[in-house]
Amino acid sequence: MKAKRRDSRLSLPLTKSLLFMFRLLVPHHIQNIDPYVTGKPLEEVEREYGIADSVKLASNENPLGPSPKAMAAIEVAVSRLNRYPDGAAHELTRRLSLHLDIPVASLIFGNGSDELIGLLSMALLQPGDEAIIPQPTFLMYEIAVRATGATPVFLPLRDMAIDLDAILGRVTPETRMVFICNPNNPTGTIVEAHSFRSFLEALPPSVAVVVDEAYAEFVRDAAYARGMAFLPEHRNLAVLRTFSKAYGLAGLRIGYGVMAPELAELLHRIRPPFNASSLAQAGALGALSDQEFLQKTVKLVHDGMDELYAALGDRGVRYIPSQANFFLIDVGQSADVVFEKMLRLGVIVRSMTSYGYPEFIRINAGLPEENQRFLKALDTIRTE
Repeated sequence: MKAKRRDSRLSLPLTKSLLFMFRLLVPHHIQNIDPYVTGKPLEEVEREYGIADSVKLASNENPLGPSPKAMAAIEVAVSRLNRYPDGAAHELTRRLSLHLDIPVASLIFGNGSDELIGLLSMALLQPGDEAIIPQPTFLMYEIAVRATGATPVFLPLRDMAIDLDAILGRVTPETRMVFICNPNNPTGTIVEAHSFRSFLEALPPSVAVVVDEAYAEFVRDAAYARGMAFLPEHRNLAVLRTFSKAYGLAGLRIGYGVMAPELAELLHRIRPPFNASSLAQAGALGALSDQEFLQKTVKLVHDGMDELYAALGDRGVRYIPSQANFFLIDVGQSADVVFEKMLRLGVIVRSMTSYGYPEFIRINAGLPEENQRFLKALDTIRTE
């Protein structure tokens, strides 16, 4: 018997009624969140633009890929995918606590440090609270705050760096949290230790300070404020790190937080029970055991950044020196236009228009040949 064709018009009123119902049920603070827009995968960009052998310098990834030891550990773990992961990440916790010389109870792992940003916000914020966020910075802070119904309070950077004095001046009885990305994304500037110490001493202890150190391994400035050094005296501090950047495990999504044991215990109450996958834990253990590969990565990035700085200086192109593995470049025209032109030349960069810098692009240091591809593409665009 021939199946009856369903009239698609019948679903239209239902769809509209469902949307109306969801608008009634979903809180306004959720409806008002702008979703995080990720960069397109390399393969999709190549399909869309009909190009091949493109170079991606847009997402601050490790150009060398994962450590061989991490890859070997992941291959072993693949055979055990029928088993749930270790929900408490016992071995990774033990190894990392020894590596960092911190108590086991101070560690918590997440599905990337993004998840820990969300857990901290969920645990410590509620409607009526305020969280101070320098701007521009990593976009997930705002999303995590809004998801709790709390209010994000934005403070502009000063000379492209986080203004700690301005933050202190904006603290109110409603302030419950401050986010500090150090080095800051997208500017690559840092908070220095002496300034951070004064800031913590002046801040009410009832205000939690979340320090995101996703790019800490790349910092060369000895004045850099490493958050873990301040933890013993400031129990309102949470320091976030990741295996995504310097360790090259972005695809596995594993990050960690270091904080007072009582705060970590609070987050353990609400985190999903198996939030760090078996492959992520195995990869992180392998990567952690390969400090030689980490140093190789850091040297490659530092050499690449220095070469790019010199090449741009020779061309008279303004850039913002950075302590991360990325930096900003003033292209002197629409960053969105330059982004599109770069794509057609097979080079993927990040336009900073959405961050409030409409004539800046951001690139990360790549392999030497990738850096040269970028410079060649930039030369082509500048002579058009």
